[in-house]
Amino acid sequence: MEDSEYKELLDRAFGMLRESAKSSDSRFVIPRAKVFIEGKTTIFDNFDSICNYINREPEYVIKFLLSELGTAGKIEGNRAIFQGRFSPDEVQRQIQRFIHEYVLCWECKKPDTHFSKMERVWVLKCDACGAIRPIAKIKSGGRRK
Repeated sequence: MEDSEYKELLDRAFGMLRESAKSSDSRFVIPRAKVFIEGKTTIFDNFDSICNYINREPEYVIKFLLSELGTAGKIEGNRAIFQGRFSPDEVQRQIQRFIHEYVLCWECKKPDTHFSKMERVWVLKCDACGAIRPIAKIKSGGRRK
């Protein structure tokens, strides 16, 4: 293969990478939480679909939400039920905090991450850029310190 042909193929490959990077930023738009209050409980109706969208286990997300909201609750089918009255904005704000802390890569800001255990420490590993950072453990029954 000649030098000029190689450079042309390399430029074409880099051009394709840049296009996919641009499109991946716009593909991550979190659906709005469908939250309503029923008596003394708050029902998060599309909890399961948001967990699937951000690619995290519902048990982990509910543990975070219960800790941050300072309440008790459970997963019932596709929805989460919290004891107490919480506004949709408050629940949405906590989901954004979870995504910032446990989904988005701190280096490239992409959502292509997963949890991994390195020795005795849980880390967030980015599949897009390869960055690794430790994550804070979620304490149940109260706010994290």
